[in-house]
Amino acid sequence: MGYISIQINKAKGSADTGASDHIERKTIPKNADPTRTHLNRELVEFPDGVSDRTEAISHRIRTAGIKRKITPDQVRAIRIVLSGTHEDMMKIQDEGRLDEWCDDNLQWLHHTFGKENTVSAVLHMDEHTPHIHATVVPIVTGKRRKANKEQEDGKRSYRKKTNTVRLCADDVLTREKLVTYHDSYAKAMEKYGLQRGVRGSEARHTTTAQYYRDLKRQTGELEANVQQLQTEQQQAEQQLDKVRQEVKSEKLEAAKTEAKAAFVAKVGSLFGGGKLKEFEHRNEDLQKRIQELEEEARQREQQQTKQIQEIKTAYEQQNSKLSEFVDFVKRYFPYVEKLMPTIKFLRDTLNFGDAVIRKLCTFKDVSIKGELYSREFNQYFRTDGAVCSIKQDTEGKFDFKIDGVSHVSWFRRKKDEFMKALGVPTRKQDKGIRL
Repeated sequence: MGYISIQINKAKGSADTGASDHIERKTIPKNADPTRTHLNRELVEFPDGVSDRTEAISHRIRTAGIKRKITPDQVRAIRIVLSGTHEDMMKIQDEGRLDEWCDDNLQWLHHTFGKENTVSAVLHMDEHTPHIHATVVPIVTGKRRKANKEQEDGKRSYRKKTNTVRLCADDVLTREKLVTYHDSYAKAMEKYGLQRGVRGSEARHTTTAQYYRDLKRQTGELEANVQQLQTEQQQAEQQLDKVRQEVKSEKLEAAKTEAKAAFVAKVGSLFGGGKLKEFEHRNEDLQKRIQELEEEARQREQQQTKQIQEIKTAYEQQNSKLSEFVDFVKRYFPYVEKLMPTIKFLRDTLNFGDAVIRKLCTFKDVSIKGELYSREFNQYFRTDGAVCSIKQDTEGKFDFKIDGVSHVSWFRRKKDEFMKALGVPTRKQDKGIRL
């Protein structure tokens, strides 16, 4: 069995717009796949006149009937992330039970925090593991926990109505209730093979931000290690070349010495044995030095081979991860490869920015103002709001369209309009001219 994943955090301040931008993908995080962002969906229907999560939080507080003034630092919302282990969530998705899982999560939120307090719940499908970002406004009724404690301590307190509506995250996030939330959520997720983690475990959740900081740090360390290995390899090769030159030089010197020794041996009777012995000793020293250099060269070659193998292993690991990622993309997103020529055309020829290209790749229309370059005519054409889009034909090929027609046709039409404005006959008009 896999495990449930539930994270609960307070959101202080009046807007919590940073979280809204992330949850509603007004800003795309690095760990999200823009080609899958269109699969994300809001599970809670907003009230009339409310268009996003931030407005939903304000609307709930404004219409809840709260009499007491809300301070600037008071918690307006509670962020809850609901998911499970990656393998189990992918199994739920593959079995076609993801909608059922979303409904059960929504029912648990309504039962636990109240339907009106659950102002938003967004399913994210563009990250590694499917999960829900829920937003709860902590509207409660009844006596404050602080009042109960004062009464137990014998302190005097003013009597207040027990049904007073209050905004109080502390009453919702007590230690006892947090334990209860985990227990009840695990109970609701039993049907999907998910269970609660070990109670009292010292394990701590790693936040998404911390995970990517650690991943970036580890990647940086790996790249630094590879660069260090490459540097050491170059140094080892230089030292090996130097040793080989020394060996070659010493062998040449030894050959010269042996030749001198042979010559002296022939004329030893003329000079006596002393000079011959001197040459013999020198030759022995040179031979010993040659053996030392050869052994040093062998050791350096072994070290170099080991370093090369380490570099090769590091590259193979990186290439393996890259290959796995490419295979994953080709398997589940086959259209990505077909989009590449269109993306290259948009970036290199039309000089579109990344933000515009990402939006076009989600198959949404984008209005463009400015000048568009035609490679066919080597000319820029002005547009005050052309609607650009990427469409797929019946053969599965993608075509970049402007104002509903192929970009080639659009540029040719603009060229004809330009020539007509200059009083120059267009190609269609030329066909009717007779000389």
